[in-house]
Amino acid sequence: MAIGFFQGHPCPVALTSTITTYDPFWPDAYAAAMRQLAPIFSASLAEMHHVGSTAVPMLAAKPEIDILTIVRTAEVSDEWHDRLAALGFRRGSDLSPGHAFFKRDVEGVRTHKVHICVADHPSIIEMLGFRDRLRASEKDRIAYEALKRQLEQENEGGIAEYLARKRPFITAVLKEIGIDR
Repeated sequence: MAIGFFQGHPCPVALTSTITTYDPFWPDAYAAAMRQLAPIFSASLAEMHHVGSTAVPMLAAKPEIDILTIVRTAEVSDEWHDRLAALGFRRGSDLSPGHAFFKRDVEGVRTHKVHICVADHPSIIEMLGFRDRLRASEKDRIAYEALKRQLEQENEGGIAEYLARKRPFITAVLKEIGIDR
């Protein structure tokens, strides 16, 4: 495991970036990215949303802007792929059928993630529901932040481990608000 320093203490650096305190600039970063990305999808674009932890005021997060792009077609066209690549995005693994994933790193640090979901995909309800719950519930927001910081400190297996260990909390919150996975 590679070791770095976080607030003067050794910590794993296996995540795509370090969790930081909330930055009020994150919504502006989303808006700028949305203006760049929306034309790529043209008539196929149904909606775009700022999701993930940077979309929740006062929540510490990896400073990676998550963008949920809802489209009317299930296929990622070569044109979309090429235009995203021109903006520095590379294709990640599809997260499920109808849920494509792109990511952008600057100098080795993840800055943006784009989730492209076909309309009515279950991930849309989950991402928006979880975001909205954290925006509305200080208790859940504080608990989620504490969990994320703990997992960052304990992480030895990289981003996959971090995501897997967050999943039970996310699933419990979704179930509490009536979204069963």
